[in-house]
Amino acid sequence: MTKFEYAPAPESRSVVDIAPSYGLFIDGEFTEAADGRVFKTVSPASEEVLSEVARAGAEDVDRAVRAARKAFGKWSALPGAERAKYLFRIARIVQERSRELAVLETLDNGKPIRETRDADLPLVAAHFFYYAGWADKLDHAGFGANPKPLGVAGQVIPWNFPLLMLAWKIAPALAAGNTVVLKPAETTPLSALFFADICRQAGLPKGVVNILPGYGDTGAALVEHPDVDKVAFTGSTAVGKAIARQVAGTRKKLTLELGGKGANIVFDDAPLDQAVEGIVTGIFFNQGQVCCAGSRLLVQESVQDELLDALKRRLSTLRLGDPLDKNTDIGAINSAEQLARIEALAETGEAEGAERWSPACELPSSGFWFAPTLFTNVTQAHTIARDEIFGPVLSVLTFRTPDEAVAKANNSQYGLSAGIWTEKGSRILAVASRLRAGVVWANTFNKFDPTSPFGGYKESGFGREGGRHGLEAYLDV
Repeated sequence: MTKFEYAPAPESRSVVDIAPSYGLFIDGEFTEAADGRVFKTVSPASEEVLSEVARAGAEDVDRAVRAARKAFGKWSALPGAERAKYLFRIARIVQERSRELAVLETLDNGKPIRETRDADLPLVAAHFFYYAGWADKLDHAGFGANPKPLGVAGQVIPWNFPLLMLAWKIAPALAAGNTVVLKPAETTPLSALFFADICRQAGLPKGVVNILPGYGDTGAALVEHPDVDKVAFTGSTAVGKAIARQVAGTRKKLTLELGGKGANIVFDDAPLDQAVEGIVTGIFFNQGQVCCAGSRLLVQESVQDELLDALKRRLSTLRLGDPLDKNTDIGAINSAEQLARIEALAETGEAEGAERWSPACELPSSGFWFAPTLFTNVTQAHTIARDEIFGPVLSVLTFRTPDEAVAKANNSQYGLSAGIWTEKGSRILAVASRLRAGVVWANTFNKFDPTSPFGGYKESGFGREGGRHGLEAYLDV
């Protein structure tokens, strides 16, 4: 049997105009860094330099925080219905410019255009619409009468969902009446800078949102700044722990959304074809560069062979290549550094005795690429079953009873997500209530909605983003 050949269907790059250089966005204006430093952002799929971006330092952080503090008085004093108008306007502009933003995100991040177009951008707009609706209803959010904003929020976001993580952070902060200084990841600064232009287009008052591209030192300066009232961080567990130590003993409110090693549990009565699609979505969406990825597959022994055969057939149909091609399933890894980490952990898995399998897959000659990979004969002692790989690598373990499945799923320092596949509703409820994970999906995976809170336990962090719960982190309650 031969599979269909797909002719390339590239999305046009002409819909987005990337300038040769970008400044910092402080107090409503683009400006150079105080020390003149810049860095280049490249396309992971081709290693082409996309633009040169100003690199913020401690002096720039101080300028941005002062601008945010100055804007806070008037912004927080606005009636909620007035703040909502700005958020609604931002949401509509995001929708109007969604094609442009999707292409930009794909170029700068490396993920397939189908994902940025069909998942990321609709969710970005939905978060701003959702929190616009809350802006004049904060008294009814369940946090007491007349809750007050905190002040200046310092926000640090990762590179895997650059624009979506920005929306998760900025939308509830503005709805609650706070002002924001946000640092995007150094490998994906462009969509945040385009968002700064959207803020100007929406007429957002100067200083309410400030965008500071930079490296780890920029984020550290923002976290440490004495006039920041709230710190929100999404990223690695190691950096999250360092931030927790930095803010300990201060008045700053903190939320952390960190790493994960999600368990995807398939019982013997599961709809296997549906489960295969959920497994693929769970670990190969965004090349596995997802904190809540279902990177541990726990399959009941009696259906292991049948499921793995079906899974391997499905992986053989995935198309890896140009992220701007609408047929592409697997895009580029975000950076050379991340690719090296994935390769090292995969080699460790082989060295420790796990059996590695990948479909026949031709990797492009330029850019950062890793074929979808499956490891079998994995035990809980293997490094690849314990450590977050943050790449398209799935570790397969087995179980015999529901109790064993729960024990293995919870045997992790992380607790961000899990999935359950079974036809029995009673089993879903019984198992889900015992899983120590912030989000548990039933017969699906990686489904998000702005009305639903997201967050983790243990070393996956604390606090919730999204839903009514996401407002609490930005209010004095």
